[in-house]
Amino acid sequence: MIAKISLFFLYLAVWMLFSWPPSERDLVTGIFVSALVTFMTADMPVGKPRLVKSPASFLWLIYYVIVFVWECVKANLDVAYRVIHPMLPIRPATIKVKTALRSDIGLTLLANSVTLMPGTTSVDVDRDNGILYVHRLYVRNEADARKKPPVVAKFEDIIKRIFE
Repeated sequence: MIAKISLFFLYLAVWMLFSWPPSERDLVTGIFVSALVTFMTADMPVGKPRLVKSPASFLWLIYYVIVFVWECVKANLDVAYRVIHPMLPIRPATIKVKTALRSDIGLTLLANSVTLMPGTTSVDVDRDNGILYVHRLYVRNEADARKKPPVVAKFEDIIKRIFE
């Protein structure tokens, strides 16, 4: 019970920070939303988190953040350019990507990283077979749809060095 109360106040504090400066309406809404989120998430089973334990893994994590930010900037510019120049082709497709990652945290980080890239979205993860389904904004042709997107391959290699 103490954990649920603590979570409620943590959620409420975060809500109030995001709605700064506070008002009565924000407080009432925050209490309602915090109670709802606490009710929905307080009993979720949480496994032991997999921490980065070696210095080499930590350095790879820092490298991952740098690569992620760079790839995100490039993807943002590509999507913005496609929006500004409507003559550029948009050929969306959902592709099946085989991944070597097996850990839950590795697959989750890869799926979330792909989703955060403009122009791509992770649709589904088949953990048992190591398959990630990715919706892409532009696929050149059938052969391109069968290949692993370069950004996925790059992220996968780094994430494997961090967590597996």
